[in-house]
Amino acid sequence: MTNEAIIKQIEGKNLADKMLNIHFKQRNTVTGLFIRTSDFDELKSKNLWRIVTKLHVDEWRKTKDINLCRIFNGTEFTRLSEVD
Repeated sequence: MTNEAIIKQIEGKNLADKMLNIHFKQRNTVTGLFIRTSDFDELKSKNLWRIVTKLHVDEWRKTKDINLCRIFNGTEFTRLSEVD
């Protein structure tokens, strides 16, 4: 996916603070939360995204520890979907 398509999806539906299913071309689906950090705009321009996976979301919401997130390349995404 392009960074414009990702931005449209995470901001357009007011999903900025909601968990999403991130579907990939060559790996299993990841459920996580897109987060904004001080380098958000720089990463976004490179189609890179900081995501806290479902396993670490509760801890991240309490501590905001940047070490709990991973950076994913948006070109590997096939689609984003809302968590049921």
